[in-house]
Amino acid sequence: MFTVEPGKQDELVQILSEATEKAMKRLPGFVSANIHKSLDGTRVVNYAQWRSKDDFEAMVKNPEVAPDMKAAGPIAKFEPHLYAVAAVHTV
Repeated sequence: MFTVEPGKQDELVQILSEATEKAMKRLPGFVSANIHKSLDGTRVVNYAQWRSKDDFEAMVKNPEVAPDMKAAGPIAKFEPHLYAVAAVHTV
C-alpha cells in the first residue's frame, strides 16, 4: 500500500503501471498485478500476485526494477506486506 498526497495519486498509478508493463510482468514467477486507487485520493494499492515468495524476493532485488520503484519514492510512502491466499470467491 502506498500513501500519497491527493494530487499525486494518478501519477503514482502511472509509475506503477509502467513499471509492471516494462519490467515486472516479464520476470519469472509474475502472475498478475491489479492497481487500485482509493476514492479519497490518498492511497494506492498494488495487489500483485507472484508464484512464490522467492520469485517476489528476486523481483525486489532485480536491478531492472529498482529505477521504476525509486521513481515512486519522492511522491509516496510505501508499506509492503506479503500475504498468502486464504480463500477465493467468484461468481
